[in-house]
Amino acid sequence: MLIEFSVKNFRSIKERQTFSMSSSPSAELQDTNTMPVLGGKLTLLRSAAIYGPNASGKTNLIKALQAMRRIILSSAQRQRGDDVRITPYLFDRVAQDQPSEFEVIFVSEAIRYQYGFVATNKQILEEWLLAYPKGRSQSWIDRKFNQVTQKYEWGNTDKLTGTKQLWQEATRPNALFLSTAIQLNNTQLQSVFDWFKFKLKIIGLDKLSPGFTLEQCETEQGKQQIIDIMRAADFNIRDLEIESEKVDIEHLLEELPDTSRERLAERLKDSNSVRVKKFGVKTIHTGDNEERFILDMNEESDGTRKFFAFVGPWLDVLKNGYVLIVDELNDNLHPKLVKALVLMFHNNTLNQQNAQLIFTTHETSILNQDVFRRDQVWFTEKDEYNATTLYPLSDFSPRKETENLEKSYLQGRYGALPYFADITHILEGVSEQ
Repeated sequence: MLIEFSVKNFRSIKERQTFSMSSSPSAELQDTNTMPVLGGKLTLLRSAAIYGPNASGKTNLIKALQAMRRIILSSAQRQRGDDVRITPYLFDRVAQDQPSEFEVIFVSEAIRYQYGFVATNKQILEEWLLAYPKGRSQSWIDRKFNQVTQKYEWGNTDKLTGTKQLWQEATRPNALFLSTAIQLNNTQLQSVFDWFKFKLKIIGLDKLSPGFTLEQCETEQGKQQIIDIMRAADFNIRDLEIESEKVDIEHLLEELPDTSRERLAERLKDSNSVRVKKFGVKTIHTGDNEERFILDMNEESDGTRKFFAFVGPWLDVLKNGYVLIVDELNDNLHPKLVKALVLMFHNNTLNQQNAQLIFTTHETSILNQDVFRRDQVWFTEKDEYNATTLYPLSDFSPRKETENLEKSYLQGRYGALPYFADITHILEGVSEQ
């Protein structure tokens, strides 16, 4: 479960911005929208929505978390001298030469952790991990690069057991100690690494593949569950026909666009002999007299295809208690469907494992106090130098239960709205030409 995420000097984010899933003491929607963790010592939110105009930094906040995850999962495999692949804030010459900072506070296997690092595009400069296995802080990683001696200094990490010296010596300047130690069979840090690898799910930054949903359809029970949800969402789909065959990877690559082919080829460069499943899916509709009509999924609407791709990951997250981050949840989906998807996370029967949903959106019809607590809504806006500021709705102390959040937002009370200059004279000038 995510407690807090902070980032500094990344893309449009210049100063440190902090996003929190900790709930306020308010009792509003407490039974459905919040969850006690760590034996009731902490209460977290089950969902949060982030609003703001285009280019205000909503997506960059998600990209920052994705970049942190990518570096953790892949840095140990990179070669000496490879870029860490971090983009700092680019609208300031000083910031371009400064490191970026990432930190996450989360709960994994009933233990609270605080993990972060500071890095340039070439080198990890700092890395830390605090664990609270018994409620008190323990330092498991403490690594800092000394600019004078040009060497790393390692703090006191007595609670980290195992061959620490070996792991430290094996950690390259462009790699994380966490990633390296896991690669060298450290077990104590496994739950930290696994939280980023398995429990943190980020979708929406790239086109979502329906592959995971299709895999769920391989069992009759899984397929029926997908069909039931599609029907409940009023897509008028009565059945699905799933076709699959095993194909060689090189044949699969030939069918992909150039950019997708290059990315997949890089990931599978040592696996060209492996055969993988290629899926096809057809939707079954019924017309008059219950006559069946079959369509290829590619013939369905964008909204149908997006929802189908969503369903599998959505159910998996709810079933296993993962953290799901979605960019532009409203894209191609009806407002009522967006609301239904959000409310699944607030449903105690569907969300028994305390999964969390964090999403960016422009859909204001769900911005009301029947759906969200006041501490579940966040905003981003940019200043005159294109730097992102992130802040919660609770900063404005809207009236509990009575304030119309959507109306107040669209009237500009909370900021985070696009500003349109008067373009009438521009259009008039065009028409006269």
